[in-house]
Amino acid sequence: MSDIAAIEAAAGRLKGHARRTPLLSSPFLDEIAGRRVLVKAECLQHTGAFKFRGAWNALCALAPKGVVAFSSGNHAQAVALAARLKGVPSVIVMPADAPAIKIANTRALGAELVLYDREKEDRDAIGAALASERGFALIKPFDMEEVIAGQGTTGLEIAEQAGAEGVAGADVLVPCGGGGLSAGIALALEARAPGLRVRTVEPEGFDDVARSLVAGRALGNVPGGASICDALMAPQAGALTWPVIQRLCGPGLVVGEDAVLRVMALAHDRLKIVLEPGGAVALAAALASTGAGSIEGEAVIVVASGGNVDRAVMARALES
Repeated sequence: MSDIAAIEAAAGRLKGHARRTPLLSSPFLDEIAGRRVLVKAECLQHTGAFKFRGAWNALCALAPKGVVAFSSGNHAQAVALAARLKGVPSVIVMPADAPAIKIANTRALGAELVLYDREKEDRDAIGAALASERGFALIKPFDMEEVIAGQGTTGLEIAEQAGAEGVAGADVLVPCGGGGLSAGIALALEARAPGLRVRTVEPEGFDDVARSLVAGRALGNVPGGASICDALMAPQAGALTWPVIQRLCGPGLVVGEDAVLRVMALAHDRLKIVLEPGGAVALAAALASTGAGSIEGEAVIVVASGGNVDRAVMARALES
C-alpha cells in the first residue's frame, strides 16, 4: 500500500513536471466562513486538475509501452497528457455523457477515445479488455498504489504551505469520488502534518464515503443517479482507498448542487479561478452554514481539485 516513502518517491518523479499549486485566500471568503479559508488551487495543475500527479507517477513507475484508462474526464486528460509526454499511445474509455470540454481536450491530447454508456456498460470491464488486447498498462483513476502516491504529493505541499501560513491544526476538506486524492493527502499529512485532518466532501446523492464513515463499513451509491459533479460519481470508494479513509479521515461532509453553483461564482469573483462542480464541493462545505457546522478551528484548508467545466454550466453558476 502507498505510504509516505511512496509519496516522497512520487514527489521526486513529479519535480520539474507537475506544478506546485498555490494556497489562495480572500478576506471575503474568510468573512463568509467565519474563519481563515486557505484554498489549494489544484485547478491550476496541468490539464486543470490534480489528476496529472497520479498519472505521471504511474507512467514513470511502470514505464509501459502504452496505457489504457477509464475516466469521466480529469483522469482521462491527465493520462493522455502524461502518455504524450512519455511518447507512448493512450486509449481512454469515457462516458458518452461526459462534459464536452473533457472529451474534446482528451482527444486533442492525442488519445484514442472509446465512449460508453455509463448506465448500461461496465467501464472496468471495457478497460481491462482493452488493456489485455493491446498489451498496455491499465492506469486506474483512484484505486492504484502509484496513483494514490502521486495524488499524495498534494498533501506534502499542503503541509509545507500550511506551516508557512502558521496553521498547524485544521480540517483539510477534500472532494471525494473514489478516494484517491483523499487517501493520498491523508497519508502525507499523517507523516508531515498530523495536526491537519482530512475531511471528505461529496455531492448529495453520491455520499457513499460519508455514509460509510458513519456505518463503519464500505457502502456504495444507488446506481443510475445523476449529478452536475461528474468528477465525483464513482460507485464507491476503492479497496485500497477506503481503509486509509476509514483510519485517517474525520466525518464526511455533503453539499447540495445549489451551494456548489454559488461557490463556483464566488471562486470566480473572489479568487479569480475557475472551478468545475466536483472541484468546488470542498469550498462549498467550508462556506455553507449547513454541513460545515462541525468544522472546528480558526482556519480551514480547502482543496479546489479541478476546473474543467463546460461554458454552459459555468454560465449557470455565474447567474446563480
